[in-house]
Amino acid sequence: MPGHSWKNSFTPSFTFSIKDTTAIYQPYFIIRHNDKYGFNNIYVNLYFQAPGQAEKKLMLDLPLATDEKGWLASGMDDIYEHRIPFQIDPALLNFKKSGSYTFRIEQIMRENPLKNVLNVGLRVERKQ
Repeated sequence: MPGHSWKNSFTPSFTFSIKDTTAIYQPYFIIRHNDKYGFNNIYVNLYFQAPGQAEKKLMLDLPLATDEKGWLASGMDDIYEHRIPFQIDPALLNFKKSGSYTFRIEQIMRENPLKNVLNVGLRVERKQ
């Protein structure tokens, strides 16, 4: 993240290919921040496009901490990394067509730029 601040105009994009359409996949939102990050959550717009379909948009409220447990992440020193599964209706997001899938992530927090964010990403894993 440039300058460890995530401007809402910066929407990282991730493209990957799906070949095995019989498998079930779980997408995860990845965020790395330092301990000065000032919120217990993050609001993002997730844009995704399946092969041959129009782009769809979902607003997600992703928890990062609770008052009882603190950060819900793995950490080293003052850096925390979250791997949050997307809880999305399978009818909205499924990987039933082979081809390229594209995701874009936009932060929609009140603070802009969103300070103390080091990295964001997306991971898609095949469920066992």
